[in-house]
Amino acid sequence: MHFDDLPVLPASPGVYLFRKGGTPIYIGKAVNLRSRVAQHFKAGGKSGKFTALADQLEFITTRNEVEALVLEANLIKQHRPHYNVLLKDDKHYPFLKLTNEAFPMLVVTRRVLKDGGSYYGPYPDAGAVRRVKHLIDTMFPLRKNSGLPLQKKPRPCLNYHMGRCLGPCIGAADPEAYGRTVEDVKALLEGRAAPVIARLKGDMQGAARGQDFEQAARLRDRVQAVEKLFGTEQHAYVSDETELDFLGAAQAGEYAMVQLFRLRGGRVVGRDKRFLTDAEGGESNLGEIVEAFVQDYYTQATHVPPLILLPADFEDAPVWSAFLSEKAGRRVEMRTPKRGDKVDLVDMAQRNAQTGLESELALLERRGDHPGLDALREVLALPERPWRIEGYDNSNLFGTNIVSGMVVFEGGRARRGEHRRFKVRGLEHPDDYTAMKQTISRRFTGSLADKLPLPDLVLIDGGRGQVNAALDALKEAGVRVPVVGLAKREERIILPGRYGAQWWLETGSEVGVDRELLLPHAHPALRVLIGVRDEVHHYAVSYHRKLRGQDMLRSVFDDLPGIGQKRRDALLEQFTSLEDLAAAPVEQIARVPGMNLRAAQSVKDFLMQRASRTPA
Repeated sequence: MHFDDLPVLPASPGVYLFRKGGTPIYIGKAVNLRSRVAQHFKAGGKSGKFTALADQLEFITTRNEVEALVLEANLIKQHRPHYNVLLKDDKHYPFLKLTNEAFPMLVVTRRVLKDGGSYYGPYPDAGAVRRVKHLIDTMFPLRKNSGLPLQKKPRPCLNYHMGRCLGPCIGAADPEAYGRTVEDVKALLEGRAAPVIARLKGDMQGAARGQDFEQAARLRDRVQAVEKLFGTEQHAYVSDETELDFLGAAQAGEYAMVQLFRLRGGRVVGRDKRFLTDAEGGESNLGEIVEAFVQDYYTQATHVPPLILLPADFEDAPVWSAFLSEKAGRRVEMRTPKRGDKVDLVDMAQRNAQTGLESELALLERRGDHPGLDALREVLALPERPWRIEGYDNSNLFGTNIVSGMVVFEGGRARRGEHRRFKVRGLEHPDDYTAMKQTISRRFTGSLADKLPLPDLVLIDGGRGQVNAALDALKEAGVRVPVVGLAKREERIILPGRYGAQWWLETGSEVGVDRELLLPHAHPALRVLIGVRDEVHHYAVSYHRKLRGQDMLRSVFDDLPGIGQKRRDALLEQFTSLEDLAAAPVEQIARVPGMNLRAAQSVKDFLMQRASRTPA
């Protein structure tokens, strides 16, 4: 779709929908529809994806920006357009509801109706809401199975005999006592545990003084259960506000995690978290991620605190504050703290969001749905998902035992049975470039070329020089596979070719390293590359250590008189060659851990005798 194809847009608030074949692919809101839509067609913007695909634009005007915001949220939930930041597995989240009756009942529901009931939520999943309901059912004697609305029963149920119900269905419940129980449940669900605990302890002490020890024991158990569920430790404090929500957000490519913590009465009493997808491979900033969560959560929330702390600003935060203030019937403020104890709260939420995101990504990897492979395909402009990745690295010490390692990953997992080791031939001094070129050449022209399939991607542990050496070897072998390097400094991705790892595959022309790429450390594509790089580095170094250890055992140090394994290892750490050891004074040798003057003199005499026997 081109800018000239747009309808004439008004300069008023509203919502606009880009459609393809009648299906909305992006929905947005605007204070000025004409100005906002025009911004999507500016060169270099990320909007080019959906503006190029769209074949129709519709708009809906509203009276003000708040109306536009609410309408946009409803349309996104209805259509789930591909290019909006969306929540994974979006659905009607569960709530707890206290029914509007003389003897209310606590039930689980996914619909919030204007029926006079008290709703609490939304909860992250059905399991969470049912666990909370079960704990409250065991702690407080609300009715549980007497129907909606209340139906009279000829005889009491087992819950009544167990002390878990006051028996309103048989007319046994005192309305005042039942009302106190309902108020306790409401207070707990709203995060106000302290007054409930205080009242229960007072009732417990009163029952004990009246020698009603059975009731006192029931109240004691209820106090302990409330303290265990809602906690007594003051996890986080603020200086003035004691009722607020604070959010944390983390992003890795197209995946993101937002976590919300509820602080009531000066302490954290609950948490909600959402795993988000379609964040456009890192193009969406953190503010957009936070806004997507705010849009989903607070349009459903039944209780909104007067203060919401955000980890990142977004443009429409003041509009959301106005909308939530109208919804709550009092002032609600959204802000990003810059200093003080509120920054500590957001930092805690940020840490939890980051660890939660890493946990979700690890779960995807375990299920074989490795998010980094799709991210690699996009970042490196590959034609398909790089299922098989081979990584290469060199290792040597002062030019001795120069070796290379090759590791194989499939589906993001190491296939250690296909790892290979190479002794680099014909090198008497360190030369990473020659070693890398020889290793790649032997892999793709020797016997391994017939035994192993071609990889979808080759990763070189190193910078421009090592990548260019690998490209030279592949060209000489007549093999075309995508190649990238990963330099340890700042984890820079080295991209060959003018247009990334795929360019040489398409052109077959002369190619060299053209540019570098820095990704956030949590980016799924970088996580895959770091995993392969760390595996091949460890593999090559362990092989080098093995060969070096074997050579050391056969070295002249074995002939030193009075020198055992520990002293030999200590001397090898201190002196890198026999020449250095022979040139050192006796006092310096004696200062080596485990040595003494007598042993040092014995070593010195042995080396002098050996030198006199060695022809010049």
